[in-house]
Amino acid sequence: MIELRHLRTLVALKEAGSLAGAAKKRFVTQSALSHQIKELETRINSSIFIRKSKPLSFTQEGARLLNLAEEILPKVVETEYDLKQGLNDELNRLGVGIECHSCFRWLMPVMEQFRTVYPNVNLDLSSRHLFDSLNALEIGDLDVVLTSDPVPGQSIAYQHLFDFEVKLVVAKDHPLAKLEYVTPKQLKKLAIISYPVPLQRLDLYRHFLEPAGVEAGKQISCDLTMMLLQRIACKDGVAALPTWSISESYGLNLTALKLGPEGLKRPLFGAYRKDSSSAHLAQQWLKLVAKEGLAKQHKLN
Repeated sequence: MIELRHLRTLVALKEAGSLAGAAKKRFVTQSALSHQIKELETRINSSIFIRKSKPLSFTQEGARLLNLAEEILPKVVETEYDLKQGLNDELNRLGVGIECHSCFRWLMPVMEQFRTVYPNVNLDLSSRHLFDSLNALEIGDLDVVLTSDPVPGQSIAYQHLFDFEVKLVVAKDHPLAKLEYVTPKQLKKLAIISYPVPLQRLDLYRHFLEPAGVEAGKQISCDLTMMLLQRIACKDGVAALPTWSISESYGLNLTALKLGPEGLKRPLFGAYRKDSSSAHLAQQWLKLVAKEGLAKQHKLN
């Protein structure tokens, strides 16, 4: 059975880029870490990473497990914290709504930083309101929302955090793969692979295809990023993803193209209620989000 310690080791390997560095992060000897990796590889009957690769490179099986780790571990940390603090401690709660499926992973360091500064605040990071999150913010079900689509309102303040680029991801042997950028007409009726979001809410449709009057192809939904990327590699369709999601395509033969000659840039805003008692906490959270997001953008560029 795959255990949480295995998943934490995979994340440490990704972050450190070497066995020695991962061992330090996990506070174990390199020998103990190697034994743990061997144990996991025996259980799944496959290698986790390519030996002697520099920087360390995951196999397809290892990348799939890493994706699982980055999906599960933030939820484990969040649940553990909630249970320790008490689920009904509303006075020390900051409810954060997210409209972006792929934001959760890179927000994990922000959660840890925030809890270091505000250890008594119950940070509730959730996508359960999804595209109704601004309404949830207005009625008080959420305290702060990350969104790319602000809706003007007197009671809500918007703070611009940073801009990010959305690129088209295709298989390396796809007919479009050798182009520097794609036009809307070249995507006419191509199958679109996406997170479980209505077509009309996708950036690819709203800000690229629809303004050009181009009809989209069928939509294929995937819950997990790695599943989505694997389906692109199998040429089941194409997808438009933020650059931080594309960086997760370990071992897959994929390429990313600009949407239009100038590329498709989208903003990320933080929204909170101006008159809320949690407005100060929301502003502090958003400062950390902006700092982490800008650092990640710089690293990707």
